[in-house]
Amino acid sequence: MDVVTLDLSNQRLTGEISVPGDKSISHRAVMLGAIAEGTTQIEGFLDGEDCLRTIEIFQQLGVEIVRENQSVTVVSPGIANWKTPKSALYAGNSGTTARLLTGILAGSSITTILTGDDSLSKRPMNRVIEPLRAMGASISSAITQNYLPLSIEGVQLNPIDYKMPVASAQVKSAILFAGLSIDGETVVIEKVHSRDHTERMLEQFGATIERRGNRVTVIGNKKLTGTNVHVPGDISSAAFLMVGAAITKGSSITIKNIGLNATRTGILDVLFRMGADVTVHNVEDLNGEPYGHVDISNAPLTAIEIGGDIIPTLIDELPIIALLATQATGTTIIKDASELRVKETDRIMAVTTELKKLGANIEATSDGMIINGPTPLLGGTLSSHGDHRLGMMAAIASLISSKKVEIENASCIAISYPSFFDDLKKLAISSDLKG
Repeated sequence: MDVVTLDLSNQRLTGEISVPGDKSISHRAVMLGAIAEGTTQIEGFLDGEDCLRTIEIFQQLGVEIVRENQSVTVVSPGIANWKTPKSALYAGNSGTTARLLTGILAGSSITTILTGDDSLSKRPMNRVIEPLRAMGASISSAITQNYLPLSIEGVQLNPIDYKMPVASAQVKSAILFAGLSIDGETVVIEKVHSRDHTERMLEQFGATIERRGNRVTVIGNKKLTGTNVHVPGDISSAAFLMVGAAITKGSSITIKNIGLNATRTGILDVLFRMGADVTVHNVEDLNGEPYGHVDISNAPLTAIEIGGDIIPTLIDELPIIALLATQATGTTIIKDASELRVKETDRIMAVTTELKKLGANIEATSDGMIINGPTPLLGGTLSSHGDHRLGMMAAIASLISSKKVEIENASCIAISYPSFFDDLKKLAISSDLKG
């Protein structure tokens, strides 16, 4: 088991940094580049493990993809000319790959098996399978209908008007991707807006998308054409460094060129409300996605309640927000976040368990957590549970722990932020990183 030991107590973060490209946008850029005909050039691509699984899958389908670090060229004959793969398509640990690809394959002309690692194979797929089956999709499993591996036979699908039971960009995207192959209009109705990278990028590739209130409509059988995609820095990755600066005495950092899509900026809203010293500037728009710089410095923090419509905009940041709350004065309540229980791990259970090891005053609820602060953290040995977000949370906790923090299975952080430890070392004054 790989273990990273961090002894960053009494250090501060200072300087400027850029974080790797947005994971959600990187996935979708490769997927749409493969669906479309022609050449797609992607700059700022995240070369993390999840996104590399997406590339490998489309290479199996006959799409030419060349990667040079963060630059990716996709040359595709279009979805109608994909080849049937010789072996199962392996999504690794990537829920985004598996769920979105299920929608894409359902309306394709090929038959294949989609599988994943042990962790992904325990994550439910029924929320994607059910609406796709309502569209006529042929999806089956030898084990159980709700989990990988899945056998997917591409067939002619039918339009659907689907009301989302929960906010999920992955489910919405799977349905919209399936709708690309259909004559007519496929409609998704959301209770709460989830991240909208798919809608923005579909328009960029030439799809006809209509957005009215909580209704998203895709008009099918439109030819998609390869294009250029710029991937901004991932705000979900930046969130860990933001919180590190917010809770560490004397810290002041600038994170450059990170995505500022309004469906993803809940972490900034939480930091503002808790009293963190945050400034957003140099905001621009490229390829339909806003991005800019964020300055953040240490300041006294106050507890708040986090729930309702903001949850989908920060669902991946809730583990690090829990750590943030341990340093805020008062009781922070996180609620309406039951989605955390079906992530890479049960994040409610895992976050609560690991922060308690450090001495945090935190309790799990059915749909969130209750955190009392401020609480000094003591250090100790933490498990990442194979979850990149928990691994990074443990690393940031080392900045305010009185003793060293050991992180078990730290290599999972490469899923979304391969250079995380190097970047943390660059920002931490007199840091002592041992691996």
